[in-house]
Amino acid sequence: MNAIELIPFPKLALAFLPVAIVIVILWKWKTGFKNSIYAMARMVIQLLLIGYALTFIFGTQSSWMVLAVLSVMLLSASWISLRTIEMKRIHLISKSFIAILVGGGSILFVITQGVLELQPWHLAHYMISLAGMIFANAMNSISLAGERLQSEISRNEPYEKARLTAFQASLIPITNSLFAVGLVSLPGMMTGQILSGVSPFIAVRYQIMVMCMMFGSAGISSAIFLHLVRPHFEKDKST
Repeated sequence: MNAIELIPFPKLALAFLPVAIVIVILWKWKTGFKNSIYAMARMVIQLLLIGYALTFIFGTQSSWMVLAVLSVMLLSASWISLRTIEMKRIHLISKSFIAILVGGGSILFVITQGVLELQPWHLAHYMISLAGMIFANAMNSISLAGERLQSEISRNEPYEKARLTAFQASLIPITNSLFAVGLVSLPGMMTGQILSGVSPFIAVRYQIMVMCMMFGSAGISSAIFLHLVRPHFEKDKST
């Protein structure tokens, strides 16, 4: 196989069979099936729309267009990362934004300008694809950290201990991925490159780069977030 084949929509529909099974289980067990249906529908619509949008953006290669897309991604990730926290998101949005901007943005700069040395710097298919992985990873890390921090604080744990527990929890998914990569899983970028005919030796180097940027963005972003939200959680604990 020298190129990735186009999947016809009828065959793509087969991928929804396991989704339907999970939703039926959720329905039978009376827990959150509507939210799962909404999430899947939203995923399909968003991906179809972004497919058309990226085709246009990749064609223009405009630096301003790339910056606009990165800004939307950053704001969306900052908002979604707070889903697990009961406190009103509007109170913490600036903290999550700064955490992802610094933690994720710095990693994106190092990878695109240091490792890959993009010329020009705003090559859309690199910048947007890598930013998507980095921002999403930072978003998930903050979400896990926030949920665990809130749980520990509610049990009257000292903030320093709660922060440590939350930070460790935020790194569990990426740490598991580090242990599993190459043994249990071949991650997305590596699989995509191999399917498109790239040598596994080349794909491996790119995947090492990806794993490093994922671990870095998760750790730095969650650490910054946990530092910035301290006054909010200590205030809640004292009231």
